[in-house]
Amino acid sequence: MSGFTGYFGDWVDGGARPELRSNARRVAATEVTRNERSSIGYRLLDGGGPMIEQVVDKWHAHLRGQLPGGLDELLDDDVIFYSPIVFTPQRGKAATSLYLQAAAQTLPGDKPALSPANGGGFHYTKTVMADDTAVLEFETTLEGKHVNGVDIIRCNREGRIVEFRVMIRPLQAVNLVHQQMAAALDRMESTG
Repeated sequence: MSGFTGYFGDWVDGGARPELRSNARRVAATEVTRNERSSIGYRLLDGGGPMIEQVVDKWHAHLRGQLPGGLDELLDDDVIFYSPIVFTPQRGKAATSLYLQAAAQTLPGDKPALSPANGGGFHYTKTVMADDTAVLEFETTLEGKHVNGVDIIRCNREGRIVEFRVMIRPLQAVNLVHQQMAAALDRMESTG
């Protein structure tokens, strides 16, 4: 067995039960993270709950069309959007809004999802939140092809999204989303 250096620190070979040393370091790292959350945007707002939870709640409200102010309410002026189809990050509220609106037109799926079991329509299947970041896994179908991906959302202390990353799989889905997103962006720019 060789030594390991990673997020939780490092441990070296030798001695009995190295997994115990590794677990002890995980606990210590977790305690440090909990104590420092307020310095990285993980603080409670007047509405209660960690800020990222409130941002995700607002994101879901936006997707339902129930957020007054829409994306303008959610996005920081200096937000950065990382697209699965564009090599360079897109910077600013206007560019990010454009890409998120195009994605909404592209990814609704072949049929509306009434529940995750329905399949077809866009729906989130898992949510993981920590500190100032949330990872939301989604599924949908486009032209009969299964699309699986994640939205990675990071917020600031003011409760605005400062980073939005989208990752999609499998390759057939990436290619199809690329074609449909390009068409959606062309339509939006020609009518905008």
